[in-house]
Amino acid sequence: MSDASADTKRPRVNVRRPDVMELVAAEVAVHFHSSIVENLRDRGGRVTLGNTTLLLAEQFGFCYGVERAIDLAYASRRVFPDQRIFLIGEIIHNPDVNLHLREMGIVSLPWQELGGEYDDLTADDVVIVPAFGAPTGFMRKVEEAGCYVVDTTCGDVMKVWRRVRGYARDGVTSIIHGKAQHEETRATASRALGEDGKGQYLIVLTLADVDFVCAYIRGGGDRAEFLKRFAGSMSPGFEPDLHLKAVGVANQTTMLKSETEEIQRRIRQAVLDRDGDTAAFHFFDTICGATQERQDALFDMLKKPMDVLLVVGGYNSSNTAHLVEIAEAEIPTFFIRGASCIRSLEEIAHYDLHRREEVVSRGGEWLDPRRPVTIGITAGASCPNNLIEDTILKVLELRGVPADALAG
Repeated sequence: MSDASADTKRPRVNVRRPDVMELVAAEVAVHFHSSIVENLRDRGGRVTLGNTTLLLAEQFGFCYGVERAIDLAYASRRVFPDQRIFLIGEIIHNPDVNLHLREMGIVSLPWQELGGEYDDLTADDVVIVPAFGAPTGFMRKVEEAGCYVVDTTCGDVMKVWRRVRGYARDGVTSIIHGKAQHEETRATASRALGEDGKGQYLIVLTLADVDFVCAYIRGGGDRAEFLKRFAGSMSPGFEPDLHLKAVGVANQTTMLKSETEEIQRRIRQAVLDRDGDTAAFHFFDTICGATQERQDALFDMLKKPMDVLLVVGGYNSSNTAHLVEIAEAEIPTFFIRGASCIRSLEEIAHYDLHRREEVVSRGGEWLDPRRPVTIGITAGASCPNNLIEDTILKVLELRGVPADALAG
């Protein structure tokens, strides 16, 4: 259970029983694993079939935290076969995975606000906390109902929580690099209020946000403009003239590593310029290890000659979107949910990060089977291998390569 549910009177439920997990492993393998992807990974992530070369990033797809969350969700249904099971929001940001849970009778509760659905919970119900965690207010509501709680919160997320709780205890304002309406950021912000609720936080997303904050740290500014700019992204009662005196940086664990590091550098310099030292500046590296590995693997991959890159994952997946940001500056890049997005040799549906919507583009010369081509493929930490396999097979089909050619 999470820190927020430690005081519940309901006995802790261990769903990771050996007999249960053996069945879960087999079930998850059927749904999400891929022998084709594993074989390609074992062969160095590179294969050439005729005039088509496929490259896989060294690190991609499910991370340990995602695998654990899915395993616990599947185990919950086996341990509680006849009880109502609810999930706060989505287990991870992948529509295929969440569809499987719905088919198992696991019902999603709203995560944006505490609605009436939470009032209907009973002590016989099971509530799953997603990998992103959940705000403390949601956890208290679940505890008050006396529900069984299965907490799948990622360990890297909980490390950030410990850091921001420490900031609150020491009177330090948490400056959180993240998306204000993302589940993980909201859960982290609730912990930044501290045990007594008197802690402070400020959420920043862009470097422009950070520069605005840095200017205020150095010399103050228009308080009304500050409060307007960060409305909905700061703790209740936030006072920039008071609460920017001592600051500590944290982040949503799936943000772009280089950007978080630049934010740390700029805020540290602003405090140094104001105070002449950095005693009032605190930071801790809270980027998720899997996120960092996938970003680093992509940077290495981009050093190799490729004609196009396909990034597979849920459109609302933050860590996947950052892979797209990295790649699209270097190479033609398509952010797709799966193989169905590659409609034909002429059309590909993909998510445009700048327009924030799915668009349809021409596939380009890389789909022309008469032309030699090298196609790179990577995926976010919430994308299962079966979707990557489907993408590989669809590309090969359109390139005129028989699927059984991979067997060799």
